Amino acid sequence: MITLALSKGRIFDDSLPLLRAAGVEVLDDPEKSRKLILATSRPDLRVVMVRASDVPTYVQHGGADLGVAGLDVLLEHAAAEGGDGLYRPLDLRIARCRMSVAAREDFDYAAAVRQGARIRVATKYTHCARQHFAAKGVHVDLIKLYGSMELAPLTGLADAIVDLVSTGSTLKANQLLEVERIMDISARLVVNPAALKLNREAMRGLIDAFEAAVGGSGA
Repeated sequence: MITLALSKGRIFDDSLPLLRAAGVEVLDDPEKSRKLILATSRPDLRVVMVRASDVPTYVQHGGADLGVAGLDVLLEHAAAEGGDGLYRPLDLRIARCRMSVAAREDFDYAAAVRQGARIRVATKYTHCARQHFAAKGVHVDLIKLYGSMELAPLTGLADAIVDLVSTGSTLKANQLLEVERIMDISARLVVNPAALKLNREAMRGLIDAFEAAVGGSGA
């Protein structure tokens, strides 16, 4: 049995067309079912629904054989673990967005960075933020938050935030501006190397099917 770890929301929704193109149908809707383990049209493949940030942990420690996770999640996980040992064979080119710095409209971010001032930055992506600002030579105090990032500058908790941006509408609705783009983000296929060795033929076949689906998606 091959176990594929997915997370609810955009990752799951964007993965479904790739799975279908690979000849796999998920037989339950996680939004309507309380099941955490979902059967598929392939008797040797099941899907486990986990929190997005837990996908690499499940794959790394053998709770799943492979999974789909955003590059942001993978970078933070690898930093926390001192390297994750995961095989990343494929950029699935789904769940695309960008990691950016945003600040209040009345905050002169460019001037603060130029002058070398110490700024307070709220984010859940502390590793990526630390690397970005260190490369620029900017001194930052990082404040770890897990949600409602846009509130931090509005309440004076932080001068700026580092967060994922898709359309930018949430930033605009909260009078925030995207002031710097850090990196493009997309979802990656991650594989447990031991699982690939133990079940090479079936795993390789699934990876190749994903690759063909990505290539045929026009993404």
